Amino acid sequence: MLGLTKKDLTLFLIVVALVAFAPFLLNPFPEGSGLSRFNAGYPDLMQRFVIFGIFAIGFNILFGLTGYLSFGHAAFLGIGSYAGVWMMKLLTVNVVPAIIASVLVAGLFSLVIGFICLRRSGIYFSILTLAFAQMSFALAYSVLTPITAGETGLQLSLSDPRILEIANDGGSIPAANVFGLRMRDGFDWSLGGWVFTFNFGYYFCALLMLIAFYISIRIFRSPFGMMLRAVKSNQQRMSYTGLNPKPYTLAAFVISGMYAGLAGGLMVAVDPLAGADRMFWTASGEVVLMTILGGAGTLIGPVLGAGMIKYFENIFSRLNEGDLNALFGFLPDPLQNAAVALAQMFVGDGWLLTLGLMFMLVVIFLPGGLVEGGQRLARLRRRGRRTRGADDPEHHPRPTPHVGE
Repeated sequence: MLGLTKKDLTLFLIVVALVAFAPFLLNPFPEGSGLSRFNAGYPDLMQRFVIFGIFAIGFNILFGLTGYLSFGHAAFLGIGSYAGVWMMKLLTVNVVPAIIASVLVAGLFSLVIGFICLRRSGIYFSILTLAFAQMSFALAYSVLTPITAGETGLQLSLSDPRILEIANDGGSIPAANVFGLRMRDGFDWSLGGWVFTFNFGYYFCALLMLIAFYISIRIFRSPFGMMLRAVKSNQQRMSYTGLNPKPYTLAAFVISGMYAGLAGGLMVAVDPLAGADRMFWTASGEVVLMTILGGAGTLIGPVLGAGMIKYFENIFSRLNEGDLNALFGFLPDPLQNAAVALAQMFVGDGWLLTLGLMFMLVVIFLPGGLVEGGQRLARLRRRGRRTRGADDPEHHPRPTPHVGE
């Protein structure tokens, strides 16, 4: 079905289910409870989960399959954002042309950058990509201010031509939409003490993420994907067979850049603003962390890593002393004060410490990321079942009686 093996189809359907039921899964605690601060089922954060999932999926095609580590992938994210906003300013606030332009412009930009950077490999390649990303950031922040609006960021205004739009007499900027369906449209469903939010913008982004995930599966299982693995395994041996690895690595680089452009286009689709900060080196480092935490070279790993980092960034970073006192309120006062003082180091402004410790533990104990952790748990579970089956007398075959007994 869909050209996928049974195992890949099962994985794809699991991702579909997670995306479809995210409003329920990300709101485990009722509104008004002390733990409701840990809920993540609101549109802005759910959109970030799937958008950065696309970004990480694309990066994994380059890093996970070829082993080429790019420290400048945020440049394509920023380029895609700028291209998307310009399409919304010049043509229409319908986000479809903006997303198409984001993918195409990021693809062309990555073709040029990849052609130069892929002349080197290893750490030299990584430094070259970082240099191009920082140059792009500097240009967007200063020299190209007429195009990028510098530090204020590029955004929509009433004076934009929007030549494909009907004249707006309301004196306000029209909302981003998909053929009339606004990205911010949605509804809330109250069920007991829970409130679940269903947002059109989230499901539109999620649909594109599922398409991107499906394409990545087909790439991983294709002959092209096997060639990329050969590049990662032993590029020199591949060259000895008469195959030139450069076209394959360049194609992987461009595809990865187009994924980043798609993520940038979706960012401006849900919030029509593009800033130079999206091209800074920290944004490139973030997608590296997402891929490694989830499991580089795996299919679902980058999606899990993106979700985990964005959850910590948006939930843990806004916890304060009052939230911690409510969380540890069941403890005696001395223990509560000690627990709050200790936890304050890892939340709020200190959430990066939590991320750093988590990353360190994963690298040391789970080199394959969260996917390896899940595989280990599955193996332990199967081993436990076999052990229980071996100890169960009903599973032991009865000895065959001898003749005459």
